[in-house]
Amino acid sequence: MGLEQLQNLDHVTPANAVKRKTIIASPHMPQKCLFLVKSGKVRLYRILKSGKELTVDIIGDGHIFGEVGSFTTGSESLYAETIDDSIICTLDKDKFETIVKSHPEIGLRLIEIVSSRLKEVEEMLELIAYGSVRKRLLYMLYKLSQKFGQKEDSDQEWVQLEVKLTHQELASMTGSIRETVTEQLSNFVSEGLISKIGLRSPLSVHPERILRAMEKCN
Repeated sequence: MGLEQLQNLDHVTPANAVKRKTIIASPHMPQKCLFLVKSGKVRLYRILKSGKELTVDIIGDGHIFGEVGSFTTGSESLYAETIDDSIICTLDKDKFETIVKSHPEIGLRLIEIVSSRLKEVEEMLELIAYGSVRKRLLYMLYKLSQKFGQKEDSDQEWVQLEVKLTHQELASMTGSIRETVTEQLSNFVSEGLISKIGLRSPLSVHPERILRAMEKCN
């Protein structure tokens, strides 16, 4: 049994329908629990002293966040807000322990997911410290294509991102500023790395070209 089966254990993890733009977790909420995104998308962010929101990550179907007992996903100090109408399962300490004892393979799968996410965070922090804005943005677009990419019927080499992010949110996630991100995205279009037809249309990316462009970056 894997994490996919966990989504079907409704008797242990009751699912709640949550409307878009709903804050489902914050550092001020006293109850510690894990949240499983059964469907939908959730934005994790911090609020800076200036009052600005700093987007840390976007997670989708099958991903978890939160904290229970000594098990943490590294998101316990973050706010979590649904981007779309979502189905969220909640696990408190007792439910978490019940599942792990009954299905230890699920516990291992949860650890794999958390480890993968923390690795992404570490890689981005390293890029913020030593890499160029161009490389950070390319890295972020590639990771988004892996998590939210849908292959286009007309061309299997292009994938359409099923998540909409503003230039400001991309700037927050890559440690940059909006104006720089806007300039870089324009360059990416010219280079054939990404494609966008209109302001409200989804962004399409070419993962292989992005990887090759990353290899050439400092």
